[in-house]
Amino acid sequence: MNEWIAALGGRQTAEDRVEFDQAAPGAPEPARRALEDTVMIPLVHLGVLDVAGPDAEKFLQGQTSAQVTLADGEFAPLTCFCTPKGRMLANAQLWRVAPEHYRLAMHRSLVGPLVDLLKKFAAFYRVELSVRDDLALLGLIGREAAALAEVRFDIIPPKTWHQAGDADIQVLAHPGPRPRLLTCLPADKAADASQRLAEHATPVGNAVWRLHDIQAGLAWLDASQGDTYLPQMINWEALGGISFKKGCYTGQEVVARAHFRGQVKKRLVRAQLDGSLLPELGSTIRDAEDKSCGEVLAAELDAYGEAEVLAVMSTKEPLLPLHVDGQKLKLLKLPYPIERLDPEALAAK
Repeated sequence: MNEWIAALGGRQTAEDRVEFDQAAPGAPEPARRALEDTVMIPLVHLGVLDVAGPDAEKFLQGQTSAQVTLADGEFAPLTCFCTPKGRMLANAQLWRVAPEHYRLAMHRSLVGPLVDLLKKFAAFYRVELSVRDDLALLGLIGREAAALAEVRFDIIPPKTWHQAGDADIQVLAHPGPRPRLLTCLPADKAADASQRLAEHATPVGNAVWRLHDIQAGLAWLDASQGDTYLPQMINWEALGGISFKKGCYTGQEVVARAHFRGQVKKRLVRAQLDGSLLPELGSTIRDAEDKSCGEVLAAELDAYGEAEVLAVMSTKEPLLPLHVDGQKLKLLKLPYPIERLDPEALAAK
């Protein structure tokens, strides 16, 4: 279903990676181009799951950290699915496509396992789970992203964590250092849409989108990281990904207890490595005494060829300097405060 990527000149180097050759000698590297101009990105690392049926809202309300009624066709909240012990199995963005029809975007490696889990409960509801391999996810980053979306899709882009569009094409706004839009559309329309967008936006690999996630302090778990972290360990409540005002859902008691008792001993941090070597995901962060104090969750090269990372680290003050596999690590400021952000308030803004 990714013939449209090849038609743009892209190649998939892994199931969740796509790259493009530079357009011309001396052209800016993709990460820098996203800062200076407008780029278009096939988001092959993300997958889509649809939940539809008369009981879709009720079903999701009992499984996910989001207040599902807030996903009203305008607000598109972050959410997560947890074990009974409160550990995240998947985190996602939720939006409503139509009445009784909801859509979730998450790392592609988590879609299948999540479906297998949810099927055990879906049998008791009038609901259908559908893995949507027939949809394409396309990202736009840059100063002309909003204008391009409006012209090419006839959709006025929404504000951050909101959606616009119809049942066929949806545009969602994400945070980041530059304007950033995610478009979900039928795969059979992606070839024409991407060719038209390419007239004004340079196609680049999805490492650029993942870099902007890192710079936004936004971690998307993959299958290797499931059943490991409480939502608060990736700052999910600071991003509005947990409703503390809704009723019960799987893992809710543990998640709420960790919040109200202040028992979170690890937190997501942003950092930069002194060098261009990308660490393996899960690489250990060590302090001045060579003791483990965290692990790398995501890593990409920035516009200056240095590695930026998201990591989950102990909340105890670390003994500096920190390093990962011999590279010095410098902590950076997150673009949001570590405090509870209720999705109810975010939806109302």
